Amino acid sequence: MLSLALPYRTWAHRLPAALKFGLLTLAMIGLMQIGTLAGQGAAVLIALALTASLGRRAVAQSLVTLRPLVWIVAVILIWDTLQGDFRLGVLFGLRVFAMVGLANVVTLTTPLPEIVALIERLAQPLAKFGISPRIPAISVALAIRFVPVLRARYDTLTEAWMARSARKPRTKLLAPLTFSLLDDADHMADALRARGGLALPHRGRD
Repeated sequence: MLSLALPYRTWAHRLPAALKFGLLTLAMIGLMQIGTLAGQGAAVLIALALTASLGRRAVAQSLVTLRPLVWIVAVILIWDTLQGDFRLGVLFGLRVFAMVGLANVVTLTTPLPEIVALIERLAQPLAKFGISPRIPAISVALAIRFVPVLRARYDTLTEAWMARSARKPRTKLLAPLTFSLLDDADHMADALRARGGLALPHRGRD
């Protein structure tokens, strides 16, 4: 499986994961409170500057991440313009790009084991209710890992389809894509069970 983190270390890798996610949370809350175009624009510039400071590889990966958002923001911008509130559409678009850009900086510079360890620490109170803290940690880890895998699998199926047909696949790839992911899920479940599963560790009597 692929990883979204950078394959080399940067200055941001030296920061603790808890600090980075804490700052990201504060930034998200702050962006929701900012109602000016200048404020949201400044946040976008900060996200761009932080990404650029991580190197060309980080910039390239960030552009791939932000590409799908362009169409979403464009549709919302057109809708708000038709509703007579062009400024609101621009404000929303800048906020989305700033949030995703900042989140991407944290993702690129935080190795997956550090993210899993952080989530597991934060989820420790769940143990009091009989829920293993490993469940949310592993769930987030699998989601992060499988995002690029899902994209790569879809691209592979698309290339295979186009090699055999001149027509676009459209929704015809959904079934094989779903079955392949279910097969991966079975293998993942077997691997987790072989390593002890996600249950709370058994505590013997004192």
